Amino acid sequence: MNNTTTKYFKNMNSVWIITKKELNSFFDSLIAYILLVLFLGFSGFFTWMFGSDIFLIGQATLRPFFSIAYWSLFIFIPALTMRMIAEERKTGTIELLLTKAVSDRQLVLGKFLAAFLLICISLALTLPYVITLASIGNVDNGEVICGYLGLALMSGVYIAIGLYASSLTNNQIVAFLSALFIGLFFHIIFDILANNFKGSIGEFFNMLSLSNHFESIQRGVLDTKDLVYFLSLIFLGLFLTENNLAKRKVNG
Repeated sequence: MNNTTTKYFKNMNSVWIITKKELNSFFDSLIAYILLVLFLGFSGFFTWMFGSDIFLIGQATLRPFFSIAYWSLFIFIPALTMRMIAEERKTGTIELLLTKAVSDRQLVLGKFLAAFLLICISLALTLPYVITLASIGNVDNGEVICGYLGLALMSGVYIAIGLYASSLTNNQIVAFLSALFIGLFFHIIFDILANNFKGSIGEFFNMLSLSNHFESIQRGVLDTKDLVYFLSLIFLGLFLTENNLAKRKVNG
């Protein structure tokens, strides 16, 4: 095994250690349980009982669930990420972490993966919805898979934004509101602007609209431009978070 491979596995091991630490902290502080109960209760109630009752619709589709999860995750994720860096900045533990053999990138990736895994667990716990739906009628498996993929990619974007917002301040409420404010542009404002402008300007805002790309994937169509959009935003959010930590370390 050459030095490059050894260094890669060493870096990934550090990332995984941070991921496990953060994931354990979610469950130790009851944050994970609260998120799971709220997400499952909220999505289950509005999917099966109120507003978009699948039984009343008479169609074997999970689109009502995906639409509800699209909004609920938009709110829950900033609440999940607001403390991840802000709290460590406030208590000073982040300096302790970064003085050890842990780089800014490893720290950011570890925290991102921890939050992403928790969201994936939340989504996995809704698989009984699919089983129940399959017993009602014929389910479009492609649409279901793409719907879950769209939620996972969207969650990745908002986790990256949330981490960036959390790296800007040591106040969790400010981090939460900042993440919501930034996310609001991608979630709805760019879409509104796209509908109010025509020509190249309208196309530009349409390209920036997360809802546009999410709906494209939700329809069961996997387009490279949609994947590039989500992955680019995740990369940008993580890059800005890492850069912000590096600047703070230099200034400190």
